[in-house]
Amino acid sequence: MKRTAQLILLFSFGLLLLSNRTYAENWSRFRGPNGSGVSESKQIPITWSDDDYNWRVELPGVGHGSPVVWDEKLFVNCASEDGTTRIVQCRSTKSGELLWGKEFESSKHKTHKFNSYATSTPCVDEQRVYISWGTPEELAIIALTHDGELAWEARNLGKVIGGHGFGTSPIIHNESVIIANDTEKESSLIALNRKTGEKVWEAERPGGRLNFATPCVYPRDDEADLLIFSAWPIGVTAINTETGEQVWEAETYDVNKGQRAVASPLVDNGLIFANCAFVNNPKHLVVLKPTEGSAEEVFRIDNSSVPHIPSLLVDKGLLYAWADKGICTCYEVESGKKLWQQRIGGNYFSSPVCANGVIYCIDSDGNCVVIKAGRKYEELSRIDLGEACRATPAIANDQMFIRTFSHLMAIGD
Repeated sequence: MKRTAQLILLFSFGLLLLSNRTYAENWSRFRGPNGSGVSESKQIPITWSDDDYNWRVELPGVGHGSPVVWDEKLFVNCASEDGTTRIVQCRSTKSGELLWGKEFESSKHKTHKFNSYATSTPCVDEQRVYISWGTPEELAIIALTHDGELAWEARNLGKVIGGHGFGTSPIIHNESVIIANDTEKESSLIALNRKTGEKVWEAERPGGRLNFATPCVYPRDDEADLLIFSAWPIGVTAINTETGEQVWEAETYDVNKGQRAVASPLVDNGLIFANCAFVNNPKHLVVLKPTEGSAEEVFRIDNSSVPHIPSLLVDKGLLYAWADKGICTCYEVESGKKLWQQRIGGNYFSSPVCANGVIYCIDSDGNCVVIKAGRKYEELSRIDLGEACRATPAIANDQMFIRTFSHLMAIGD
């Protein structure tokens, strides 16, 4: 009897390890687990050459959205040059082989010169992948099975008003697919049933400026989790994941300036990190600690070293702010103390990601800069990807997947 109990215990422990490993290996949304940009992988190299790629394939259209991964399938958005065709592809993570592709009709519209018609990153769960795009006529979310069959489509979720084009990404939490539509006019936060596409709730928002931030989740033990949204001129907002009701709102940005929330907020160790900026105006980085019905400011940084487009990165108690103009600053989260600041060079649209204590960030010319995470700056390598890049890498199954303007490639074990 004792032997049987031991075997059951060992079997249960093995299942737990397998479950944790499977969860860690999926990169299911923009910047991976809860938008953190941090992976548990220990097999991503710190330097490589063209001969080291596991595979490299050409994509059927342009785009700046990141790939997402579930098990051995990778999903990525593309679009035709004029935006009239939106494309989603499913590829093998092992070989890069095209498993299936789907095309959807859309419309040409005005975008910023640095934007694309496929800047949104899909999100994926164990059954479906969800893609999104926005035009002045419609905000759409399409759900496809892992085999490429249409599960449902919602193409009447509002309008995307703003001359810079669309760029936010959907996320999945519990049974909902959630997206922010913060525009210059009618704005709202929307949750759809991930199985049916039916609307679960919609929270109206004041318009003001088109934003691109993708939300994250603040977990709570005794109440419904919070969805964390970042937008101008509102600040940082916490929404009840089940009801769509606002729990608190922190006016963290200068509403008299023209800041735009492009970077996405993140959560680490009970704190919320967000940044908001405009090209030539003051830039803001805020760290918040939620309290009962509100959030208190732990510390903030207001200077030109704060990123405008790249999202922040937190790993092992250190905060990294990798700015657009190639200056990276490291802060101690507990105190807000600046530990180092380094001019790395380059211009950045991609956000940094981290694996096994190593940080990777790609500049717009396609140079991947690799540095060691830590209290002192240490550059490890620079790799020329051979093509311009504005997408953030994905890490899963001990591989890093990199999307350049027209190619997709995999590196790692």
